[in-house]
Amino acid sequence: MTARYPLLLLVAVVVTVAAVTAYVVLQRRRAAALAGSPLAFSAASRRTAVRRHLPFALFLAALAPLLVALAGPQTVVEVPRVAGTVILAFDASNSMAADDVEPSRYAAVQEAATRFVRAQPATVDIGVVVFGPGALTTQLPTDDHDEAIAAINRPSVGGGTSLSAAILASLTAIVGEQVTLPDDEDAEPPDLGYWGSATIVIFSDGEDTTGRAEEAAALAAAAGVRIETVGIGTTEGTTVEVDGYQVATARDDDRLASLAEITGGTYHQPQDTAALDDIHRAIDLRVTTRPEPIELTAPLAGVALLLLAVGALLMIRWHGRIV
Repeated sequence: MTARYPLLLLVAVVVTVAAVTAYVVLQRRRAAALAGSPLAFSAASRRTAVRRHLPFALFLAALAPLLVALAGPQTVVEVPRVAGTVILAFDASNSMAADDVEPSRYAAVQEAATRFVRAQPATVDIGVVVFGPGALTTQLPTDDHDEAIAAINRPSVGGGTSLSAAILASLTAIVGEQVTLPDDEDAEPPDLGYWGSATIVIFSDGEDTTGRAEEAAALAAAAGVRIETVGIGTTEGTTVEVDGYQVATARDDDRLASLAEITGGTYHQPQDTAALDDIHRAIDLRVTTRPEPIELTAPLAGVALLLLAVGALLMIRWHGRIV
């Protein structure tokens, strides 16, 4: 514990000890004066002594916390808070133009992601990654959430889908250096260090045209980064027109669930646009703690006032007045 005015702590100790000492001395003198009285040790006199001493004992007990409160005491406690880095990764492939989610998969994602950003406290840095056959970081992690929202509303759809590119680009934004998978799948993956306060949120229909997404997810898990996946579209699917051809597309729940599970995250399956808009309520971000000073003046003053009030009530009840 610390105090804004530490000298007053010494004053509190000296004054409290002096007050208690003075009261004890006075009572001993009084007891010595009554030593010859035949009632000095009677039961009635003991009851009277309790009634006489207890209120004053409460007054003296209130003195210490009251004086300590004047010193401005503080203590440091670990306060939980939502903090860290969140990368929002958006599937901007051709399939996201499908309208099985109104008005389209991608338009619904943009609105849901905007709600997500607005719901986050300033302690969360948010970055934006857009992916198709490759991935592009359109906004590095920032506590300026307006910049993140602007990045969300910037891209348009087109091309294929690479979930591995999405994860690798997100990890690159988190660690601050290029992250890639080794060409040889049996080779040792790179050591990214530990980033336990980081989360990647992938909005996608789960279709993947390049592979190696599970390896990228394992790399994220090794770095302590959790992946939350949000499924877009319906399992029944629909068709989209690509270069004059009708291409079938449907949500791949198994793949999205697998990527989340590898990192200890959760797969979220909003059933309609309204549920997608509320997705920010379903995604749990990392809760960390930070030390914060807590002022103890009010609690100590409250204890002192309670002791004074009880002492005063007992004094009035037993003696009819405060003496």
